[in-house]
Amino acid sequence: MRIFNIQRPAPHLSEALQAKIDNLNKPKGSLGRLEELAFQIGLIQQTLSPALRHPCHLLLGGDHGIERESVSVSPREVTWQQMINFSRGGGGVNMFCRQHRFDLTIVDMGVDYDLTPYPDILNCKVARGTRNFLHEPAMSCEQLDRAIDCGAMLVDRCVEKGCNIISIGEMGIANTSPSSIWMSLLGHIPLDECIGAGAGLDAKSIEHKRIVLQKAVDNFHRCHTPFPPMSSTSEVEEIIRHFGGFEMVGAIGAMLRAAERHLTVLVDGFIMGACALAATRLYPDSLHYMIFGHCGEESGHRKMLSLMQARPLLQLGMRLGEGTGALCAYPIIESAIRMINEMNNFENAHITKYF
Repeated sequence: MRIFNIQRPAPHLSEALQAKIDNLNKPKGSLGRLEELAFQIGLIQQTLSPALRHPCHLLLGGDHGIERESVSVSPREVTWQQMINFSRGGGGVNMFCRQHRFDLTIVDMGVDYDLTPYPDILNCKVARGTRNFLHEPAMSCEQLDRAIDCGAMLVDRCVEKGCNIISIGEMGIANTSPSSIWMSLLGHIPLDECIGAGAGLDAKSIEHKRIVLQKAVDNFHRCHTPFPPMSSTSEVEEIIRHFGGFEMVGAIGAMLRAAERHLTVLVDGFIMGACALAATRLYPDSLHYMIFGHCGEESGHRKMLSLMQARPLLQLGMRLGEGTGALCAYPIIESAIRMINEMNNFENAHITKYF
């Protein structure tokens, strides 16, 4: 796998950033999370006057072999149908990108359909869907590397446009299944606590999903010694490769390259949270570049966030995916940047500083 050079943001501006925020004409700490966001982005950008430039959203699509085991209420063809819908501007992700002025790139990472006739869908297809991880690894080592490299390349394209904040979304029927397994194995949480309804499974179907995923994990463990709580990078890579989707691995590559290039990474819901968890298990310092936009309705999402000590900005009951929760959180980040740049301070406003 590609090696990334990721280091936590240099702390030398910490004192000056905090002083600037504290001296804005407001009670100290009175703007809560906005102050924390401004501080984090100031450190990421290494400036006392952070700015948001050319926000970009990557929508990555891919199909999953495990879908053949009836673990999703939605059929496989919905993946390619929605990808075409996105290319025509008709999805939730399109609406929110238009609203918040995000540059949207729609990417075929591994959809089980020929999307080449649609020029607005970027072709990065690794294969027409992953293999069924109930019986074998979802992808080869070479395919893992290709997906990671593609995600990194997409970030480079965004940076060339002037982007310094990026969000990532996904489209892939059955991708809550690998997400649940990643959460369980990388977070050392019982699998039952990581499995939910996905796109809307009923109780009987959730139980079927649990049985299938548990069997897949048991099969995996027959070939691998159970990993200790602090797994090595190679062990984390094997978990990612064995269960992941091409769109999910592409998202990991994008998150890691964004951190390497000092972009702010806006993380969406359960599936992108699983990708963030995997990314931070590979490179712990990548967490400092992430802002978690939304806690979704999928069972276990809050527990997944707690593994990264992450506090989401929103909890709106959304479970659409596509990165929509992250996009909805963007105006809060805008407010934080306006606060640090546009509010007056006590001295200039001739207001008595009372703390």
